[in-house]
Amino acid sequence: MKTLADIVRRSWFAPKTWAFWRALIACFILFNILGHWVELGYCVIVDSLFDAVEDDYVVWNDPWWHPYWVYGLGVVFMTLVFEPIKEHLVKSSGAAWKTVLKTFLLAVFVSMLLELTFGLLVNQPDASGEYPYWNNEKLPFNVLNQAWLVNDFFLGLASTIYVWLVFPLVCAAFDRMKPRTANIVFAVLVVGFALCCLTSYLEIIASGRLG
Repeated sequence: MKTLADIVRRSWFAPKTWAFWRALIACFILFNILGHWVELGYCVIVDSLFDAVEDDYVVWNDPWWHPYWVYGLGVVFMTLVFEPIKEHLVKSSGAAWKTVLKTFLLAVFVSMLLELTFGLLVNQPDASGEYPYWNNEKLPFNVLNQAWLVNDFFLGLASTIYVWLVFPLVCAAFDRMKPRTANIVFAVLVVGFALCCLTSYLEIIASGRLG
């Protein structure tokens, strides 16, 4: 039986195989829902510490099964970009903790860079100095009032846990199944996710928040 160390150090990046895309799509589906739950808990903590979450922020009112696409797309990005980087670091680095640390630092930097770039493109203040989406100027460790290193730290941590633990375990779980069983499990995930999307958006429309 393979140990956890064997699983996380194995090369799972095989974009020419169905097994790779099946695992990636499964992670995309799972994190659309799990990301919503994580953001809710994160907002509770951050709001209590920094009073940084608006009272009308959608996370407080969205159905618990409502997909948050940014997290699903985020794991796709992390898999396609960070997974091969991680595997390269595993082959070229010595101590495992150094490889994990390098992955984490790179993930924090990329998170900050993406947040900053997106903010500079779409979140510029108007003539009165009001920001259209968010304003981090009163928060400690902000970068040009757009990125926030507290967010970036936790995004980097989540990214590191995902590429080092979650994605390998999902791949290994499918790998241990018979091909037919793996495809049935995958189909159930797809149908379940489609139902989550349908019912959550219908609920939001019925509540008057859309349309």
